[in-house]
Amino acid sequence: MFMQINTFVLNMTFLKFLKIPFLPALILIFASFLSFGQANYSITGDIQGLSSKKVYLSGYSGEKLRLIDSTTSDDKGKFIFTLKPTIVSGLYRVSWGKDKFLDLILNKENIVFYTTSENPADSVQILSSLENNLYFWYERRERLNQSKLELITPIVDYYPVKDAFYTMVTGEFESIQRSQEKAFDSLSGLYPGSYAMRILKLQKTPFLPAALSKDDRVEYLKAHFFDKVDFNDTLLLKSNAWSNKAISYLGLWGNSRFSQKQLETEFIKAVTILMNAASVNPDIYKFLLDYLLGGFDKYHFEEVITYMADHFQDPFSCEDQTKKSALQKKLDTFKKIANGKVAPDIDIPDMKGKMIRLSEIPAEYTLLIFWSSECHHCTDMMPRVRDIYDKQKPKRMEILAVSIDTSRREWTGFIKDEKLDFLNASDLKGFDSKSADQYNIYATPTMFLLDREKKILAKPISYRELEQVLRENKLLN
Repeated sequence: MFMQINTFVLNMTFLKFLKIPFLPALILIFASFLSFGQANYSITGDIQGLSSKKVYLSGYSGEKLRLIDSTTSDDKGKFIFTLKPTIVSGLYRVSWGKDKFLDLILNKENIVFYTTSENPADSVQILSSLENNLYFWYERRERLNQSKLELITPIVDYYPVKDAFYTMVTGEFESIQRSQEKAFDSLSGLYPGSYAMRILKLQKTPFLPAALSKDDRVEYLKAHFFDKVDFNDTLLLKSNAWSNKAISYLGLWGNSRFSQKQLETEFIKAVTILMNAASVNPDIYKFLLDYLLGGFDKYHFEEVITYMADHFQDPFSCEDQTKKSALQKKLDTFKKIANGKVAPDIDIPDMKGKMIRLSEIPAEYTLLIFWSSECHHCTDMMPRVRDIYDKQKPKRMEILAVSIDTSRREWTGFIKDEKLDFLNASDLKGFDSKSADQYNIYATPTMFLLDREKKILAKPISYRELEQVLRENKLLN
């Protein structure tokens, strides 16, 4: 009972802090107060413009979402999700269409909200939920302050330093930051253990002195980005907070003027700092390692991937090969398919069931392509690859196209329609095939150019890159 009364008082303190009218707020907080001790929790939504449509509730696990429940709104856009009291605290997403969603914090309280279908985040009104009132109030204030800083930063950077106006603007630059820090510190003092404050604390960036130059600000952020970060806060793994923090940090190291090689060099530095900081907690470390690995693989930052595979490992992994984690196996595989390594051998049936072995293809060069007839990027690219193959004079390159299809009819139909007369093979097991596992194939198309000894020369990620790689090896005029 003491906890209930204390929570009620804290709610009222927050309302006073936000200057919310007392009586309506009292009614809402009293309703929230009565919810303590009830059997279930609920999320009640009122979305203007949403009439009799399906609404989904998903929970975050890192950056990934897992569907938990679904319902249908009434003709006025109202709906309710009823949740068991054992539901884990974290960040949850209510969605109702492509790019139509609202992320909410669920932490042992009922949630009542109103918003519009077209602008959910900007229009949301939290009618009941201390956590979400905290979060959205602070976030709106943060966006306003960031907008102010973006407007005056060019003046701080380029206005004459000796001018009185410069002194006034730099003072405002620091005052805006101090104001936001004061608001954060006040809320942290009132609600030190709330889920909202945990997220907001992780999102915070260091205070930037106005005297720093544009370049110095970036270097200062790089050096102090993790100063007050608690890498032991595993509760935030039930949100996208850790992945957002990692992306924000990597953004400090990127530059639109950099080449791919330069970006990889910078990202290797960033990953080293980030993973060393995260090493204090194996759960956070493992999550960030897996998340970063997947991101760099998606954009084919091969040198970063190889570096990570060589220098980091799953902290929960076992040396026993049969007990290795999926993450550690992925890291080990990336080592095996690095440029300069001999490609893992493939033994896979062609359209007639005859086995094709990669190592036995007698060609000066071999282009290994993983593709699918269900992938429109693949179906656009494969006829163009066929044209390159057919125009070879003399023929120096063989192509082994390994399909990730599961339907024989779709696979063979596309090959026949497009007259793909190079080597075609598939075990029709999709991404569960042995060859896909051997090459860490999670998306198509994925390509490898091999030399006569089947050493990996390059991994082009698009048709344009493929053309460039073939020209470099004198396989295309």
